[in-house]
Amino acid sequence: MADKDLSIGEEEDDRNLNYNPPAQKSLQEIQDLDKDDESLVKYKQTLLGTGPMTVSSGPNVQVTRLTLLCDEAPGPISIDLTGDLDALKRKSFTLKEGVSYRLKIHFKVNREIVAGLRYHHVATRKGITVDKVSYMVGSYGPRAEEHEFLSPADEAPKGMISRGQYQVKSRFIDDDKNVYLDWVWCFDIKKDWDE
Repeated sequence: MADKDLSIGEEEDDRNLNYNPPAQKSLQEIQDLDKDDESLVKYKQTLLGTGPMTVSSGPNVQVTRLTLLCDEAPGPISIDLTGDLDALKRKSFTLKEGVSYRLKIHFKVNREIVAGLRYHHVATRKGITVDKVSYMVGSYGPRAEEHEFLSPADEAPKGMISRGQYQVKSRFIDDDKNVYLDWVWCFDIKKDWDE
C-alpha cells in the first residue's frame, strides 16, 4: 500500500482565532519571570517541577513507545518506537473484534517546554480510510522521567466484514507544526485473540 494513501492532512480549525503564539523563551528566562506572583510560580512548578532542570541531548520530544491497553487482551500490546520504524510496517498484532481499548503513548521532553502536543492517526483498510483520530496531548516541560498520555476508550470494529488487516499512519506534532515522529503500524482484527 502506498504511503500517499495514508496521508495525514493538516488539521484546520473551523474557527479563526487569530492566535499568535508567544515568543520562544529559554527555561531560565521563564523561571526568572514573575517571581513575586505566587500563582504563576505554582503554575510553573506544576509544569516544570521543583527540582533542577536536566537537559538531555537529542530531539526536544522523543516518542518512545505506544501501548494498546485492553482489559480482555492476554497481555499489553506494546510497540517500541526507538528502533527501526520501517520494521513496524511488516509486523502486525492481533486485536479481537469489538473489544474496548485505549492507546498509551510514552514520550520524553528533553530541553524546552513543548506546547500543544497532539497525536493524530489515520487508519486504512485495503486502501480506504476507515478512521481518523486526533487527540490533544497537552503541554509539557522537560524532566528526566517519561510522560504518558492515555487516550479515551475506543472500540475495535466488529463483524465478519471488519475482520482483516488495518494499517495506521501516526504522527506526534505540536502547535508550531513540529513533527516529532511519523510512523506506520499494523494490526489485524480477528474473531478471537489466538486466531
